[in-house]
Amino acid sequence: MFRRRRREQSEQVVEQDAAAPARDSGPWDADEPHPETDRIDLGGLRLPHNPDFDVRLASVGDQHVGVVVLYEESSLQLQALAAPRSSGLWDEVKTKILAQAQHLEEREGPFGSELRGEMKVEDGSRPARYLGIDGPRWFLLAVISGKAALDEAVAAAYIDFVKDVVVVRGGDPMAREEPIPLRRPNEQPGEQADERPGLNPFKRGPEISEIR
Repeated sequence: MFRRRRREQSEQVVEQDAAAPARDSGPWDADEPHPETDRIDLGGLRLPHNPDFDVRLASVGDQHVGVVVLYEESSLQLQALAAPRSSGLWDEVKTKILAQAQHLEEREGPFGSELRGEMKVEDGSRPARYLGIDGPRWFLLAVISGKAALDEAVAAAYIDFVKDVVVVRGGDPMAREEPIPLRRPNEQPGEQADERPGLNPFKRGPEISEIR
């Protein structure tokens, strides 16, 4: 009896360990164990709720290709891309960014190597941090610009946000660096976005609007 009880208890421990996250924080892959919190479901990305953030979908034509989060005179741009099964994309993407931008230097950050410096905008330049995270068959690019690129206290809110993002790659074949499809929370896959002004699909948390 005692042996069986020990075996049953050990099996329960194994089951709990199997369901527990293998890492302390994300970004998470949808298929790996991760904290089950209430998130904003955008299809290819699931974002944590933060009522202080203004979350917007970035679109090219009819396709949603990224997310922009506004907070404290700063912005966070997120884009999830399909990546090869055999290797990540961050080293390659870093090389492209460095070739196109000036005044950037490589540093160690919360997700490993990142780029810090300035990014070009229409009226000049703006402080920026480029963070890249390689996942299983996906790559997440996070660009922090504005005040948060210089102020660690403001940046910490964005870093915590990125650490709780879930990437939903899906099993469909995708080309290298193809944007993982996003949608508004109230859309079903394949439906066109509802662009009625003032639409709020959430009971609480930030409202999703669009920028093009």
